[in-house]
Parts: sequence; structure tokens; C-alpha cells
Amino acid sequence: MLRRLLYDDSICSPRIGLLRKGPLNTNAPLQSPDKGQQKFFYGYVIVIAGFFVMFVMSGMLYTYGIFLKPIAEEFGWSRAVTSGAYSMAVFLFGLMFMLTGRLTDRFGPRLVVTVCGFILGLGYLLMSRVSAVWQLYLTYGVIIAAGQSGGLIPTTSTLARWFIKRRGLMTGLMITGIGIGQVVLAPLATHLIETYGWRTAYIVMGIIAWVLVITSAQFLKRDPGKMGQAPDGETSIGRQRSSIPQLTGYTRGEALRTRQLWLLFAAYIGDGVFVQGTMVHIVPHATDLGISPIIASSIVAIIGGASIVGRISMGILGDRTGNKMSLIIVFAVALASLLWLQIAREMWAFYIFAAIFGFAYGGLVVLESPATAEFFGLKSHGAVLGIVHFGSTIGGATSPLLTGRIFDITGSYRIAFALFAALGLLGLVLASLLKKTTRAF
Repeated sequence: MLRRLLYDDSICSPRIGLLRKGPLNTNAPLQSPDKGQQKFFYGYVIVIAGFFVMFVMSGMLYTYGIFLKPIAEEFGWSRAVTSGAYSMAVFLFGLMFMLTGRLTDRFGPRLVVTVCGFILGLGYLLMSRVSAVWQLYLTYGVIIAAGQSGGLIPTTSTLARWFIKRRGLMTGLMITGIGIGQVVLAPLATHLIETYGWRTAYIVMGIIAWVLVITSAQFLKRDPGKMGQAPDGETSIGRQRSSIPQLTGYTRGEALRTRQLWLLFAAYIGDGVFVQGTMVHIVPHATDLGISPIIASSIVAIIGGASIVGRISMGILGDRTGNKMSLIIVFAVALASLLWLQIAREMWAFYIFAAIFGFAYGGLVVLESPATAEFFGLKSHGAVLGIVHFGSTIGGATSPLLTGRIFDITGSYRIAFALFAALGLLGLVLASLLKKTTRAF
């Protein structure tokens, strides 16, 4: 009898607190909960839904460099003024990530991503009506920023609750949506601009955002317990019980008092500077050297394609060796690519740069959420991840505007690209200083 009680899921499951009605059938064959009644693991749906959210939100975000010159030339604006709207957006959605991360912890991702998806689509539709600088900054810098805040942090924080053993791999698979979004949407944006103009291109972007983001959001669930499941699809009683402590860890206030958080924060400031500065200005830089806009836009697509390899491979490596070593590797690769950029002048050299840089950029994105979970646990993962990512957005907000200003003054990107390389080296040093926190969880 005792043996039956220990193996009866409906009586002993920590996820189901109700006793079975009626007498226990002592003649029923004994069945292990690992066999015969396994359900489809909903965590894979989370990966797919998050993929499409990332495909749209980040894929569209990195098309801004393609729109930059057509917008600036139509109105006679400087590159610093035009890129400043992007800088403002990066800063604001980074700030709002701390809010949407907390809201996701409390209310779940479906509501957060749905609302943000609606705002994002509205912002892109309104971009088609821009005719003054203040309208550009309000529309892109505020409205689109608010929409973007429903992307990376709510989705990766949600996925961290669904996967433990394969967290890095599944995070990598989900955010390959960013890279594929760049591969697909950068050429699409270029084609639409060349054929119909940048205003029509933004209308198409807005419709795509509404359809894909809002639809995908409806499939997001906050954690496996809501579906009567355990992380990684485990179904045994022991695994279900062992999954409960995974929601322990540092609170936001406790994490803020650790040295590790500020090392990650500072490292990702450098990441934000060289990633966002490059993504906004690499196409204008190539066209300044005489490369056609259509061919130059392929640099963004190759960066996106290479980032897919970086996301998956570094996600797997992070699972196997820990996230510190993986961060050291990707910062070293980023530094190598940024040094190569100093001498790139021909298209073949830009392709080499794009492949190496894209790998590093993809790895840096995928490691952010697993590293936060590894060092600080899941108790306040969304809020703490929002803080870490805010470091990236501080750098990302500063970089496009500063890079554009350097170009306006010097007529060249040489000084800006040298600064990017220096920050790649700083990130490598900071990553090497990371140590495991003393608390066990």
C-alpha cells in the first residue's frame, strides 16, 4: 500500500494538491510516472513563440541603418540627428526592460508581449507619416521603444523558467529569431525602400509586427507549473520536486549589492556600444566607400546569419562549460572582428568582418539570460536580467549618436571603430574577472 501511495501521481505530485476521489484501486497495475502518461512538453512551444517575437522585434530594429540615409537625405538632416532617434529608442527600451521584466515575473509574458506588440506595430505605421525631427524622436524614440521593451527580456526570462539543463541551447534556438529576422527583413526593407520608398516600407513593417508578435504572444506561458509540468520536460516525482527550488535565488535588491552584477553590467555596456554602433552605421560606412546600397545591406544579413551559429554554439558551450568561459570567448572573437574592421575596405573584407562579428554578437546575446540565471537564480530573474541588459542599452543608446557625431566632425568612422575595439578588449577583461556567487540555488 505504501508503495502505491509513493508512485500515485494524483496523490503525491507536488504540482497537484487534490486527492483522488473514490477508493484506491489496489488491483490496478503499478505504473511509473515516467512511462505511459507523458505529455507533450509545452516548453518547445515557448521556444517557437519566442522565436517569432524575436524575429520581428529585433529583426526590424536592426533595419534602422538601412532607413538612415534615405530619411536623412529627404529632409537634409545630419547623421547624428537621424541616428539620435535610434539612440533614444535603445536607451528607453533598455530602461523599460527593467519594468517589463518585473511585470513578466508578476503577470506573465502573454499580457506584456501582446500590449508591446500592438504598440510596436502602431509605431512603425506612424513612422510612415514622419515629416519633422520631433516626430521622428517621438515615434521611433518613444513609441517604438515602448513596443521593443516586450521582446528580449520577457521572452528569455520566461524560457529560463522552462529549461534548466538545456537552458543555453534553448535560449540560443529561440533567439536565432533575431539573426533570421536580420537575414529576411534587411533585404526586404531594402527592396521595399528601393521600389516603393521608405514610408511604404514602414507600413509593411507595422502590419508584420501586429500579425506575428500579437499572435505569438498568445502561446506564451510564464512557467511549467502553470501547465502541470516540470522544467526540461521531466515527469518523474523526484524531478518535479527538485524543480521547485529552482525559483530561488537573489532578489533584485540583493543582486544589486553583488560585485558580479556590476561586472556583467559594465561588460554589456561595452557590448551595447560596439554592437549598436556597428549595426546602425556599417551600411552607411560601406556606401561611403562606393559600395551600392543593395550590396551593402547584405552585410547586415550576413551578420544576422552568422549570429545564428554564434547563438546555438555558444548556448551549447555555456551549458557544458559554464557561462564565464563562453563570455570570455565571445568577447575575444568580437575584439578580433573589430580590429579587422579597421582595415576593411573591399566587400570581401566586409564579408569576413560580418561573419566573425555576427558570431560574437549572437553569442553575447544568447549568454545574457543564462549567465544571469547561473549567477543570481530565478527568484527575480526578469528584474535582474532587465538590469543587466540596461547596461547594454546604455552603451547602445550612446553609440549610434556618438558615432554619427564623430562622422559629422571628422568625415570618417575611423575613430569610432577604434573606440569599438577598445571596448571589446575591456569586455574581455571584465568577463575574466567574473566569479560564481557564494549562494547556492
